[in-house]
Amino acid sequence: MDIETLLDFRDIEKCPRLVIKIGSALLVHPDGEPRFDWLRTVAHEVAGARERGQEVIVVASGSVALGAAMLDLPGGGRETLAHAQAAASVGQVYLASTWAQMFAEHGLKAGQVLLTLDDLENRSRYLNARETLRELLERGAVPIINENDTTATQELKFGDNDRLAARVAQASDANGVLLLTDVDGLYTKHPDEPDAELLRVVHKMTPRIHEMATGGSGSGMGSGGMASKLQAAEIAGRAGIALAILSGTEQYPIGRALSADLGTVFLPKRDDNAFKSWIGGRMRFNGSIRVDDGAVRALHNGKSLLAAGVIEVFGAFERGDVIAIEDAQGRMIAKGMVEYDSPDCEKIKGLRSEEVADELGHLPRSAVIHRDQMVML
Repeated sequence: MDIETLLDFRDIEKCPRLVIKIGSALLVHPDGEPRFDWLRTVAHEVAGARERGQEVIVVASGSVALGAAMLDLPGGGRETLAHAQAAASVGQVYLASTWAQMFAEHGLKAGQVLLTLDDLENRSRYLNARETLRELLERGAVPIINENDTTATQELKFGDNDRLAARVAQASDANGVLLLTDVDGLYTKHPDEPDAELLRVVHKMTPRIHEMATGGSGSGMGSGGMASKLQAAEIAGRAGIALAILSGTEQYPIGRALSADLGTVFLPKRDDNAFKSWIGGRMRFNGSIRVDDGAVRALHNGKSLLAAGVIEVFGAFERGDVIAIEDAQGRMIAKGMVEYDSPDCEKIKGLRSEEVADELGHLPRSAVIHRDQMVML
């Protein structure tokens, strides 16, 4: 059974494993103090989900905002990288202890997991994180996930916890993701405009849907916005995971939104295997390959990428790296694990299969990127 409505997110048969993401503006007051009363209601809702038999993972930001207030740092701790990392170091301790206390009131144990982008981009580290999450859930703990802002540089950051939540959902084989934010869901226009309408269900991500995202974080505390939430919905959707955007401003926010059917549900339209799901969620690449129109058609028809269709090679990558595949206009159309390093790709681009061996001096692989190691976007 698949998730189709908001109420399905609390159905143990349709959603046995749930990821809940909480933004900084919901968790922390503007003065940097945690919203203890609100947090206690969320902990109560998580405990209720556990009593129903659901396994729950919480992705919670707020460490930088908390730490900045405690260290009296200007600009919410985001004026410099050093400020942000120092604030995160202090804030993470406070945040973890707060969650542990809230869950202890319900007899639950919290486990902290701090991740960087590289932890989920690197295949072996991704699998390690996957096993850690599984073990925590099997032992009855509630994993509390946050980006490790104490060590992550700009190049190694997710940039927002929306996409982190979607990647954690992939890694943990979750069935649903709830993104709690300060709006009711995705509107056709900015919510302040009088003719803006709330979309209850999104069946397919289209350019028109992306145009509805206003971008930016209204509170100034977080790093995400509606655009990042739509990207998270795409990442989750490629793994067969439903995602919903809900308002989290009131106490007991999940129960309020689900019972009122107030939010936006993004329904998945595919269910890639675990390996393809990991490829589809990749956000950073060492290079890319640009292909001709014939190759684009072949890829959309389920074919592998052959050297003959390659027209340009960018970056420095090695065999086994996940790279981007672009059409002739430079638009990314797919991601895949490449079978050759970039110098060899440069040598064989445009060559027919029978010419590749002569150019390389050894038997070629079956494809530059095999269809079983490729995800179309």
